[in-house]
Amino acid sequence: MTTNDDVSGSTTPQMTANLEKIEALSERLVKAMSGTNPANPTLNGPNQELFSDAITSYWQEMLNNPAKVFEHQASYWGKSVKHYVEAQQALSKGKLEAPKDEFTNDRRFKNALWETNPYFNFVKQQYLINAEAITTAVESVEGMDEVEKTRLKYFSQQIIDMMAPTNFLGTNPDALERAVETDGQSLLDGLENLVSDLEANNGELIVKLADEKAFELGVNIATTPGRVIYRNKMMELIQYAPATETVHETPIIMFPPWINKYYILDLKKQNSLIKWITEQGYTLFVVSWINPDASYSDVGMEDYIEDGYLTAIREVKEITGQKQVNCIGYCIAGTTLSLTLSLLKKRGDKSIKSATFFTTLTDFSVQGEFTPFLQNDFIDGIEEEVKAQGYLRSFIMGRTFSFLRSNDLIYTPAIKSYMMGEAPPAFDLLYWNGDGANLPGKMAMQYLRGLCQSNEFADGGFELMGETLNLKDVDVPVCSIACETDHIAAWKSCYRGVQQMGSKSKTFIVTQSGHIAGIVNSPSKNKYGHYTNKDIKLSPEDWFEGAEFTEGSWWPRWESWLKKRSGKQIAALQLDDSTRSGLCDAPGAYVAMSASR
Repeated sequence: MTTNDDVSGSTTPQMTANLEKIEALSERLVKAMSGTNPANPTLNGPNQELFSDAITSYWQEMLNNPAKVFEHQASYWGKSVKHYVEAQQALSKGKLEAPKDEFTNDRRFKNALWETNPYFNFVKQQYLINAEAITTAVESVEGMDEVEKTRLKYFSQQIIDMMAPTNFLGTNPDALERAVETDGQSLLDGLENLVSDLEANNGELIVKLADEKAFELGVNIATTPGRVIYRNKMMELIQYAPATETVHETPIIMFPPWINKYYILDLKKQNSLIKWITEQGYTLFVVSWINPDASYSDVGMEDYIEDGYLTAIREVKEITGQKQVNCIGYCIAGTTLSLTLSLLKKRGDKSIKSATFFTTLTDFSVQGEFTPFLQNDFIDGIEEEVKAQGYLRSFIMGRTFSFLRSNDLIYTPAIKSYMMGEAPPAFDLLYWNGDGANLPGKMAMQYLRGLCQSNEFADGGFELMGETLNLKDVDVPVCSIACETDHIAAWKSCYRGVQQMGSKSKTFIVTQSGHIAGIVNSPSKNKYGHYTNKDIKLSPEDWFEGAEFTEGSWWPRWESWLKKRSGKQIAALQLDDSTRSGLCDAPGAYVAMSASR
């Protein structure tokens, strides 16, 4: 007979330490959760408010066509029963083996136990049968408004992804095996990771994607030599040291997006576009934007143009003694560069000689994967959020983007961190991805309402700074680089915007890969190729079908285009020769500001 004393005596020192640690972590967990400053409920990913309209439309269609419901249910029930019978037959043979499995291509189920163990195999196959039934039912809906159907597809897929058996400890063989191998230490480490993430984000559950201690700005990332030569409330202007004795006379100003930090273009020496540009013989300036807080609530697109673009152009012209500059705009900064070009045309200002756009949307008529987030209910939620906070908090934008690729950017990292107890990797790209920036309240609403929802720049005119700005006013030579698998700025939408620009000299390039990897594509890697076609009048589909594919990075092709518009060679302007003494070395102070400061 076992007594309480026997049980107490069998407790090991390690078990006692673990129990004490669990108690301490539980106290930290409660404290972290109590300090939450939650976002407007409408913005918390897939939820009832956003789902209701789409699902109501679905059920209305089903009521009008009940035969379709019975057909789907009969098919689903038949597959489920067949699956159950096959599992029973396999077990009745007296061997612990799984039945034949036709679902073998899903990378979430790489562990061999998903195929060989009857329990895990049954769970996996039933989940995939359920997922197939939901997808088929949604796809077969007829007569539904296209926007609502897109939303229904999105939300149903979110439910499918969320309910995957890999997301639950009891049905994840990898996590269970790790727990056994480590005597439960992996679960304890996972709880530690969970609590640490909550504490770091004021009670918001945001999975840490990279080891933040592995990187230091200016030490092992963002190390290209340069100097901050100007600063105002909106930006720091960085002048980079020349890497050649002579340079093209026309300087370059690079405007990165302010949704993230500029150093995505200067992660490390091997893939730094900033470093590469200086090595090709150019004088390069890069804007590093402020990370705004509530005091920036009234800052709008006009402030980014006036105190960012126009000020940077004025300063660079004065420093270099040149009358014109070449400009680069990435993502939202490319959109705003287009607005700036329209404004300058209205004013008769020819300061910009050419414009390069990276993954830039200027025509928002096709909302694509962002359709669920660009309807009034979601935008109304953002408006309430910025009224309450003064700005759009970084984690809301980050979470929105993550839900577009939830398996890769939410569930898989969470499984590794919280169930497997793994430490986040020392990965520079993921470190940058987690180093987000806030958006000023006014600017966020101008962009979402006027550009994304109403498409005013391409359709009728966008009112700003006393002018009606039009996409057709962009008449300088342009080169636009879009990414084939970009889920943020779809290449076809980028292409349609370029088609509507008034420029007589247009070059369009589609690079392989996505929004970041397609742009940060160093020639030394020879990883992703690119497509070109000189006929910009074709439809996107015909353009791509007739495009020529070239192996390797687009960087050299773009540089060949740029140098024709960059003037003669002159002696390089050294940092010490500048008329400005410099405020500090690159990467500057603004880039180090945390979104949660």
